[in-house]
Amino acid sequence: MFEAFVSTYISSTIRFLFLLAPFFVVTMFLALTRGLPAAEKSSIIRRSTVSALILGLILFFAGPLLFSAIGITLNSFRIGAGSLLFLTAISLVTSGTRNHATGLPDEDRDDIAVVPLAIPVMIGPATIGAILVYGAELSSVPEVVGGLLGLVSGLVILGVLLHLSGYLEKVLGKTGLNILSKISGLILSAMAAEIVLTGIAGFMASV
Repeated sequence: MFEAFVSTYISSTIRFLFLLAPFFVVTMFLALTRGLPAAEKSSIIRRSTVSALILGLILFFAGPLLFSAIGITLNSFRIGAGSLLFLTAISLVTSGTRNHATGLPDEDRDDIAVVPLAIPVMIGPATIGAILVYGAELSSVPEVVGGLLGLVSGLVILGVLLHLSGYLEKVLGKTGLNILSKISGLILSAMAAEIVLTGIAGFMASV
């Protein structure tokens, strides 16, 4: 039981961290908060990570209910969500940005923590689909607990990176952050392929 928890926790932390595309989020955060005081930046980081966590927790448990309500199987959703995630991975690899969150808001916003930082920069359409899939795949209590803590840990790590964003920009520069975003996209593409292939194998086995 403990081994299942530890294994699920470690794998989930890594999965969710890459799903969040941390270095792309850092780049967008720097652009959105340029010139703001440190206290306001810290407040934005707290509110955006909490907003992303709340949405992530809802999605984590919503998968089975959603699939049942719509009348689709987990394997079918794996194929669709994996394909969407693969498109996001391609966008990260080719340009270092997510295809659904490449620009800044056209108008001034009173609060950028929720929109666009939490949604869709942190959690976009592809990430939503992947969280629904991963949450529905976990069945036993140790796995569910490990998955939940993995989601929390991934967001905590992202929050730490955002707090260090100024330092990362000085050390890595825009080019370095862009390269790391592309590397994240490469890993994300492998995760997307695994989701799609698992869905295809499960669908073929059920026919």
